[in-house]
Amino acid sequence: MKLYYSPGACSLADHIAMHEADLTFDRVRVDLKTKETETGENFEQINPKGYVPTLEMDDGQRLTENIAILSWVAQRKPALAPNAEPGGLRLLEMLAFISTEIHKQFGHVFKPTSDADATTAREKVGQRFQQIAAMFKGDYLFGSEASVADAYLFTMLLWAEKVGIEMPQKLTDFSARMRSRAAVQLALKHEGLE
Repeated sequence: MKLYYSPGACSLADHIAMHEADLTFDRVRVDLKTKETETGENFEQINPKGYVPTLEMDDGQRLTENIAILSWVAQRKPALAPNAEPGGLRLLEMLAFISTEIHKQFGHVFKPTSDADATTAREKVGQRFQQIAAMFKGDYLFGSEASVADAYLFTMLLWAEKVGIEMPQKLTDFSARMRSRAAVQLALKHEGLE
């Protein structure tokens, strides 16, 4: 199995989750500017969308998109999903919220079409962080145990730190808790982000 990633990109969430699940996989670094893998392959031949993450199974099948890959990981290790009924639906709900309401806004922060566009996106991200902080059920999104959604949220918080978006104290504390996890430390090390 191979995870195609770019250091610090959203694929970091999948990288962390796969380590949390104790899955064995190879990592293939992708240069998103040149669309070339570290082995010289044209990444757009692997994933025509041209962006990470992409998870290639041993049989050659490929999964793309964080929601799909993180859901797949949680199916392999159910402890990485909420266990209260309806756990699977709550996980999908949170993954969709992070993907559409937070992740997507960062596109406007990183590559704004105008100053107003960047300001609006930063405000929306800040509002969504306030909302998500209010959703916490404990130390992690769903309680006392980390889920694949926590790996995705942590990645978004790293981006927020990078561009100076303030976050609620609850999320700052959460980010510190995540950084102390062995799976997070290993993924950060593999991606050269320690």
